[in-house]
Amino acid sequence: QVQLVESGGGLVRAGDSLRLSCAASGGNFPSFTVAWFRQAPGKKREWVAHLSMTGQSIDYRDSVKGRFTISRDNEKSTVWLQMNSLKPEDTAVYYCAAGRGPYTATFQFEYWGQGTQVTVSS
Repeated sequence: QVQLVESGGGLVRAGDSLRLSCAASGGNFPSFTVAWFRQAPGKKREWVAHLSMTGQSIDYRDSVKGRFTISRDNEKSTVWLQMNSLKPEDTAVYYCAAGRGPYTATFQFEYWGQGTQVTVSS
């Protein structure tokens, strides 16, 4: 059973930085495509960024491009989301997700973490 555990969330001010971590266990992590999603209060969960198992496919939603960076260490089975220049609209619960195989347009993420709260005050 694959488990994903996020950490690193918190309360920060606009303009600050946070680094979220996601530790994976129970699976062949190097074969996973990984991603971060977020869900703000009253809104649907939205994709933030993904990183394929080889690193060849990487992308970000427009609103975080240039501010967020997704990265991974396969030996540590860990994914990170470095978030800089945070804005109040980045406030949400952030979820780590993973799925087996290369990323495609219809990729389905099979595994999800429990989420970590990020709150950005103005």
